[in-house]
Amino acid sequence: MKASVILAHPYRGSFNHAIFETVCRVFRERGVEVFGHDLYAERFDPVLTAEELGSDSSRDPLVNLCARELVESDLLFFIHPNWWGQPPAILKGYIDRVIRPPHAYDFPPGDSGGGLPIGKLAGKRGVVINTSNTPAERENDYFGDPLEHIWGRCVFGFCGIEKYYRRMFMMVADSDVEERTRWLKEVGEITDAAVAGVLFAS
Repeated sequence: MKASVILAHPYRGSFNHAIFETVCRVFRERGVEVFGHDLYAERFDPVLTAEELGSDSSRDPLVNLCARELVESDLLFFIHPNWWGQPPAILKGYIDRVIRPPHAYDFPPGDSGGGLPIGKLAGKRGVVINTSNTPAERENDYFGDPLEHIWGRCVFGFCGIEKYYRRMFMMVADSDVEERTRWLKEVGEITDAAVAGVLFAS
């Protein structure tokens, strides 16, 4: 089993980094081959180039590496904070440059892109772990939890991933060491369940 684990947070002391390290550690303990990327630490360039549009490769070796790993992976983990109801710009750039045709989806012959896509990541499983400083009631009732739509429909659904799991840890700024320890224990359990396949049971 192989897993891509993508982190998007600029501060190395963040709770997002602790989540990333926990996920990678548990995967390795379970014998899963991990393709781990800290996008900020690796200085991933989020700008999609004109040459990459309609092409199956890039001049950026990191983009090509991530695309190969995406195709090879059985599990796709994304870890990021909720910023303005969206992923950080660097992760949006990863989506633009890596989760694109022909790696993640394509269109039937003769279709210029206006029809329904062919999801090429079907059979893979997706997990998104978010952090937020917005109370759950406000996130759901006022904002409508836009990240659920972005990942569930606009990214995973578009690429053919039918089974995914998402967890948002809320009010991180107000949390203490004890609460974060409990959350990291849950992260380990989520990762274990993803390896076992029970996380995605319908």
